[in-house]
Amino acid sequence: MTMIAAMGRISQIQSTLQQLSNVSTERVATTVAATPAAASASAGSFAATLAAALGTAGTAGASATSTRATSSTNGTAGADVVASARKYLGVPYVFGGEDSSGMDCSGLVQTVYADIGIELPRLVSGQMKMGTEVASLAEAQPGDLIVTGGGDHILIYAGDNKVIHAPYPGRTVTLRDAYMTDADITTIRRIIPTDTAATGTGPANMLSAAFTAFAQQNPPVTGGAL
Repeated sequence: MTMIAAMGRISQIQSTLQQLSNVSTERVATTVAATPAAASASAGSFAATLAAALGTAGTAGASATSTRATSSTNGTAGADVVASARKYLGVPYVFGGEDSSGMDCSGLVQTVYADIGIELPRLVSGQMKMGTEVASLAEAQPGDLIVTGGGDHILIYAGDNKVIHAPYPGRTVTLRDAYMTDADITTIRRIIPTDTAATGTGPANMLSAAFTAFAQQNPPVTGGAL
């Protein structure tokens, strides 16, 4: 190969190397530019999941059918509802009443739930739209609300086929056997969800899921050819 040919060959090689260098630089720049956006989106997703796990997600306007009314039910069980209701056994029925001096059926329900930090509407017409519906009396759990007469009366299911309610004038808040059948029931409402830990949707599980999702969206960077 002549000197002139050799010089020409060297020039071609240098040109090729320069082009490869430019391509690599562009890829690095693109990757670096994309990384903050991807990380930001991933972090946003993680933050949203984390907020949901901790119960601090942004609050939207609550509708009449909100499951948790205006308070969180985290850490509250149906047994707490029944325990609160038992405190009012023997309180006389008073139409429009809502304290230990006297209460009606919906006043009892509102007061009992307020005792454990959950706000419910004052009247049966509002209470019967809260939470989620339970299909039948056989599926009722302690703390569920049983509505009869199209909304004329509301009772608290106490478990073991018993209910606590404020019946009518002349009577007191009473614990008694559930006297109604499904045919008599307008709706059964579950204000407090069943144990979320068993279903894998509790805060601890949601927090774990948040970290897992974040890790999947942000795999470790490994070495490799550009």
